[in-house]
Amino acid sequence: MNPESTPTVRSHYKKTWQNLALGSEGAVIYVSGYDDEDQLHATMEDTLGILRQTVGIRPDDVFLEIGCGVGRVGRGLAPFVREWIGCDVSSEMIRQARRKTLGLENVRFVEVSGYDLQPVPDNSVDVVYTTVVFMHLDEWDRYNYCLEAFRVLKPGGRFYCDNANIASDEGWEMFESVRTRFPSAERPPQSSKCSSVPEIETFLRRAGFVDRHVATRPMWVYGWGTKPGAL
Repeated sequence: MNPESTPTVRSHYKKTWQNLALGSEGAVIYVSGYDDEDQLHATMEDTLGILRQTVGIRPDDVFLEIGCGVGRVGRGLAPFVREWIGCDVSSEMIRQARRKTLGLENVRFVEVSGYDLQPVPDNSVDVVYTTVVFMHLDEWDRYNYCLEAFRVLKPGGRFYCDNANIASDEGWEMFESVRTRFPSAERPPQSSKCSSVPEIETFLRRAGFVDRHVATRPMWVYGWGTKPGAL
């Protein structure tokens, strides 16, 4: 079989998201489902509100985002923190994020493998967060990012993650839309998969986080915790 014709499997994250970012529909569509700037701004403000309520946003913080995409959240968050680091598997996503964050001097980007944060040193950041990313990962890779967040956080550092909640009506609708729309062998590798409250609770606990919390709101389950150690 010609390697170029081989279907991309779900776990080939770098290939999947680089191709999508370069596609005719554009990176923003695949990241958020829409490309309206007003809607993008509104969802960015919503995410900042959730981060303030959970892990907090402090002027001296170094924030790292897993799966920064085109910089939707980063361009709004960077002015409120010491440094914002955007990590993404796709060089094309990073290129577009650089353009959207022009003029922000406390922003930098790291291209990652899709499975870890290997270029980022241990104990080097204050907050790690990932939003609207777990849905595109297999469960094993979601958990590995929890472990990687724990590794790169300073003692006392904070972690936030979220995903669509399969127990919510909205999450179930998303689940059913993928199940009924695509035959099993033809599901696109970026198809969204839900999480649950027990999953997020378990990942945070098994990764070693303390002061753990898991909450829900329409569509979403989200969790946050702290790496043990002195602040």
